[in-house]
Formats: sequence, structure tokens, C-alpha cells
Amino acid sequence: MYNRRKFLQNSGALALGGLALSGNAKAFFEKKKMHAAGVQLFTFFSSIDDDVEGTLKKIAAVGYTEIESAFSKKGGYYGMKPKEFATFSKNLGLAWKSHHVLGAPFKMPANAKPILDADGKPISIPPMPSLRDNMQELVDSAAEGGVEFLVCANTPIGTLDEIKASIEVLNKTDEACKKAGIGFAYHNHDAEFHAVEGQVPYEMMLTQTKMKLELDLAWATKGGKDPVELFKQNPGRFPLWHVKDLDASMEKILPLGQGTIDYKRIFDAAKTAGMKHFFIEHDFPQDAVGSITESFKYLTRVLG
Repeated sequence: MYNRRKFLQNSGALALGGLALSGNAKAFFEKKKMHAAGVQLFTFFSSIDDDVEGTLKKIAAVGYTEIESAFSKKGGYYGMKPKEFATFSKNLGLAWKSHHVLGAPFKMPANAKPILDADGKPISIPPMPSLRDNMQELVDSAAEGGVEFLVCANTPIGTLDEIKASIEVLNKTDEACKKAGIGFAYHNHDAEFHAVEGQVPYEMMLTQTKMKLELDLAWATKGGKDPVELFKQNPGRFPLWHVKDLDASMEKILPLGQGTIDYKRIFDAAKTAGMKHFFIEHDFPQDAVGSITESFKYLTRVLG
């Protein structure tokens, strides 16, 4: 399975149906008193830079009203300045809520293979700024764009020294975000739940920082954690969620409802978690629009 963690490590640095086309998606969520549905734009990493406006229009047409931005091959915010992208998104009916950045650069493995998209084509990755090296710049830029949260998408945790160094950067960033008037959160993969030199990185982050967490529900599940239990143990700590499904092997990413994760149970615990926004994500899908459409249908069918 190829996911964003591997993407970051290796980089070193339209048929819409049913409710989605009815125009009543937003009304549905308001009537059910549900959180607005969002999309993590990394789902469209392979194609969004070729047509930013067209991609965002497709996302809005499905019924989503919120977005979380990520890495762009154009740099910046899909080739735009922060205020420009905020206005651009708003004019298309999408509220820009959060943005992902890298914690620190990963060391390029000597045997690293080329990064390929879902069609097997090489992906060209520009140099990425990081919180370790460009923290204030990234914080100020996010604040200028008016997002609610800056999110660390990934950071080196391969050794205990790397974990400690990452936690130091995360704490500094949390303080800088508070001064800038925005929130800060950390996004996990499954690796954070596996012991490194006798300690579990995620447990260290929970106890040694005061930052919020963006819980990737699928990766936490793959890591052996029950998201609902995490919410109960750390109430109010998880304002942001990433939502995707996994097959029984926990290797293949799927649209919601096509895998093994019981999302109704998890969403029933949203208040305990302190959830404010959730974002559908599918790493390198064959059909990104098709995937988010199926997930949206699941949301309206099961969670409503």
C-alpha cells in the first residue's frame, strides 16, 4: 500500500449521483445537525495542480463544504498566496479550515524507489519547507490565510532521539500558533502507535505536548488503537479527524462503507473527541472523485 507517510519519506523533503447531485447536501447535514463534510486535498495530489478550479468545483458538486489543503507541486497553496487561495475556495463554496505541513525533512533512503502515482507514473516533488527549518514562516502564512488549524502531517520518529527532537519542534510550533491566533494539531499514521526503543511515540506526544491531535482514524485502527477509547482517555483533544476505510488486511484504502471500520460508532463519539471538522481522505486513488462520492453517500446514508 502506498500512502502519504511513504510519499513524504521517499520524497525527502465523473458520474455523481443521488443526493450529491440534488443540491440538497448542505441542507441534509444541517437538518441532521451533523458536522459539515470536508475533503483532504491530498486525495487529489496527482491531479489538482493541473486544474485547481475544476477539482474544487467537483468536490463542491459532490456536497462537501470544507477542505483541508496539503502539499502542492506548484508550491504554496496550489500556486496561490494564502489570502488568494482562501478567497478562491470561498467563491467556489468551500471553507478552507486547515493546512498540512511537514514536521522535519526525512532522510532519503539509499535504496529509495521513484514515487509513482496511481497510474504508475513518476511524481515530481518540489522541495518542502518544514516546521523544523521554516516554522515561523509556515505559521504566519497559515494565519494570513485565515485557517483554523495548522497541522503537522508527518515527522521523523524512527529513533528515540528523532521523537524527542520532533516533540521539541511540535511544542514550539504550538506556542507560535497560539500567538498567531490559530490552532495546531498533529496528524498520525500507524507508525506512531508502534514502540520505538521501548517507548510509543503517540503516547509521548500525548503526555509531553499540549497540542491538539488530528486523528487519522484508519491509521490509528491499523496501529492497534480503538479511536473511541482514545477519545475517552483524552476528551476534547481531537478537534480534527481524517476519515478513510481499510480492507480486512489493513493494507488497502477504500471509500467509506467498503471496508471494515465501524464509522457510525466512531462518529457517535464525536462530542467526546471534541471534533470540529473531519476530512475524507484517500491516498492515491484510481478515481478520486468516485471515491469521495462513495464516501459522501455513506455519510448521508449511515451517519444521518
